[in-house]
Amino acid sequence: MNQTYYDAVTKMEQMGVDDEYVQGWQSGFVGNPKREEQRLTEAYEAGYADGEEKSLDNLEQWVQK
Repeated sequence: MNQTYYDAVTKMEQMGVDDEYVQGWQSGFVGNPKREEQRLTEAYEAGYADGEEKSLDNLEQWVQK
């Protein structure tokens, strides 16, 4: 892994981003296949898409309140 990955995950954890989003982002970032369909959630899929793009632009939407 690289520093970008670790910095991003640390930032998400500090912000309190939804765990499902974080797991999706991690999988998308490293190019893992998506979960099986029955385990997909909106947060996971959003995270996966952002991870594929190496994007942190949508984190605020997934902070747990």
